[in-house]
Amino acid sequence: MSMAPDYPPAITLEPVAGPIDAEVTLPGSKSYTNRALVLAALAEGTSTLHAALFSEDTAVMAESLRRLGIPVAEDPVGLTFTIEGKEGRIPADRAELFVGNSGTTARFLTALLALGQGEYLLDGVPRMRQRPIQPLLDALRQLGVDAASVSGSGCPPVRVRAQGLAGGKVLLPGSLSSQYLSALLMVGPCTRLGLEIEIEGELVSKPYVELTIQAMQAFGASVCCEGYRRFVVPGGQRYRARDYTVEPDASAASYFFALAAVTGGRVRVHNLGSRSAQGDVRFVDVLERMGCQVIREPDSITVQGPASLRGVEVDMNAISDTVQTLAAIAPLASGPVVIRNVAHIRHKETDRIHALATELRRLGVVVDEFPDGLAIYPSPVRPGTVQTYDDHRMAMSFAVLGCRVSGITIDNPGCVAKTFPDFFQRLAAALGRA
Repeated sequence: MSMAPDYPPAITLEPVAGPIDAEVTLPGSKSYTNRALVLAALAEGTSTLHAALFSEDTAVMAESLRRLGIPVAEDPVGLTFTIEGKEGRIPADRAELFVGNSGTTARFLTALLALGQGEYLLDGVPRMRQRPIQPLLDALRQLGVDAASVSGSGCPPVRVRAQGLAGGKVLLPGSLSSQYLSALLMVGPCTRLGLEIEIEGELVSKPYVELTIQAMQAFGASVCCEGYRRFVVPGGQRYRARDYTVEPDASAASYFFALAAVTGGRVRVHNLGSRSAQGDVRFVDVLERMGCQVIREPDSITVQGPASLRGVEVDMNAISDTVQTLAAIAPLASGPVVIRNVAHIRHKETDRIHALATELRRLGVVVDEFPDGLAIYPSPVRPGTVQTYDDHRMAMSFAVLGCRVSGITIDNPGCVAKTFPDFFQRLAAALGRA
């Protein structure tokens, strides 16, 4: 399933001659769109999502909900989904769901299936069969749900034999993915007893949990968070249908902010501002430390790049989806760029730490790889073809580097369809080449 324009097998970027000056409007947030699809499906009444993201990740979520008997109508031109909520029930008693390589879809739906009455199978692409889901399955088993990894690998395919979800207490490790917690939080209001979730260890990607709680509240449910260690979701709540407008994707914005940084130019992203709950808006804080000027307004963020970028050492645990954006532009800085505390990104669409080290070295860049991150040293970047590992963020990040240095070719550019199908068209527009 490809939602991207008809991209060639590879694209070679042409560097810009000087600083750019661009006003950018971005597609909707994947994180908000997939959460809102789930919450609308669990709500009482019919919801409409406006300015939603249409991409492979949201397509597999919408199709999976339809297979579960929840009507989802879509208008890609108008950027709307219309969902007929089923009040916390799953109409289908059997379904086979294909989630592609969408982590949010796999994790959110596995918890959702526990609300059903029947047997469900969830599977994805080969890489999804390497992405861990066992901590969520263990949590569901603590709640009396028969949920298992079919292969015994702790990864999909997953089989859920459901008899409803009463609720209860659960212990959940926090170090691998915040999506397990988000999945449980969203189904909690639909249980009779509610959920009490205790986090074992340090919770990664905390801003995404905040985003989940904000979306739940928008649909009328309450959650109590005690220092990211304990979460209490009262049972017997009802999500209420609503019109919901999806904010632009802050992770997608990072590529355009980075473009300003490397060209010494100016980029203003509209409809994404200082009030956003998306953690990845804080990527501009890193750019600011590297010498960029950042103007934060309620409804926009503007980045002005410097004459030269400084090196930086940064803990990116809370903004880990922007690690590749920073790593790809790091060779252009005047000092080392050190990225720490992101071991969990080895379990994403690819092992992102190793993929970054491999591809930067392919371009002649000096890199140290650590278990939890990278150190990237100022290096002349030589021409080369960047392998993308079917990872949308590898393609988009290195495309930004190719706007500054010559000879960067992106292999399999169509992989951007996962979250940003028309990325290369919007990049060309920002460069004044549309």
